[in-house]
Amino acid sequence: MDLKRKTELTPGVSSSGKHPKKAKTNVSENTANTSQSSNTLKKNQGSGINQLPADKIVEDVLDKLRMIESQPPGLKPAIVKAAAELNKALRSVKPVTSSDVACENYKGRLPPLPPILDEKLERAVFTHPGVNSHHDTTYDRLEILGDAYIELFATKLIWTKFDRMASGRISQIRELLVKNETLSEYATGYGLDKRAIVPQDYVSQPKRWTKTMGDIFEAYVAAIVLSDPICGYDVAEKWLKELWLPKLGDVDARPSPCHAKEQLAKKIMGRGIKLRYVDERPPVQHRNGIQTFSIGVYLTGWGWHDKCLGSGQGPSKGIAGNAAAQAALQDRVLTDEIASVKKRHESKTTPGSAAELGDCA
Repeated sequence: MDLKRKTELTPGVSSSGKHPKKAKTNVSENTANTSQSSNTLKKNQGSGINQLPADKIVEDVLDKLRMIESQPPGLKPAIVKAAAELNKALRSVKPVTSSDVACENYKGRLPPLPPILDEKLERAVFTHPGVNSHHDTTYDRLEILGDAYIELFATKLIWTKFDRMASGRISQIRELLVKNETLSEYATGYGLDKRAIVPQDYVSQPKRWTKTMGDIFEAYVAAIVLSDPICGYDVAEKWLKELWLPKLGDVDARPSPCHAKEQLAKKIMGRGIKLRYVDERPPVQHRNGIQTFSIGVYLTGWGWHDKCLGSGQGPSKGIAGNAAAQAALQDRVLTDEIASVKKRHESKTTPGSAAELGDCA
């Protein structure tokens, strides 16, 4: 093959047979940077963390494309086409959310999803109000009704399963079952997110996406009931009961004796004395959704100012506060000293009060 023919077939070689140094440097830089971005993305995907936004990758690629404008025309269409395909692919990827990660725990353990027997209702369940102005063709009204059903079913389940549980504790556990994060996990586990028709920017906003998935799940529950007037209510309740029972397995249902607070108050409280129960640190969130609270009890009075008497932990603030009071009572040296000061103070004021009453008489 002659030199002229060889030159024509060699990309990046001019008719003089010389390589344009600037262009070659840019291509090399582009390749190196693109390779680095790919390696970073693969590393992040392998660790389960989506730290490199798709928009940033696309912008980097487009920046490098602008730097190779001096390349021969024959290269441009292929590069631009590849970039366009990469752009389209990356923009179609939904960011990883906490619901996506959490729903992996439900795979293979979810009860069958009950069908919606009305096609119109089913379409409405997955249609966001932002993409359709007619409320009867979106989940706008359905999610309100579904929310009410879910609250009722959850309350009834906890009430029946834990027949000695206090009302405050029932409310706490119910919140665990009905909060948006939980419902969003279920929706993702059933693949409802793949059927959602929502504004495009919602997908890239984790908090808004979680709320939207929770709304869709609530709307789905309402549609089950409405589409089957005879059996829909029972079908929905049975399904949700099976769905929630694994979460209730880790709940501590033992009735807690909450008498320590009363005992502590009786021992050291008096007129003008303040006993405060305060959060010592933020509650700890566990994998099953249960929280652990840390409460401390503090005294101001009898010569002490904001004195910590004890600390305690528990699945609710009430239980943690009671544990703090119990810890204070167990510190006999301190509480006995406070009680002794209280007794001396009362012994001084009581005779005086009696004398005053006598004088008035």
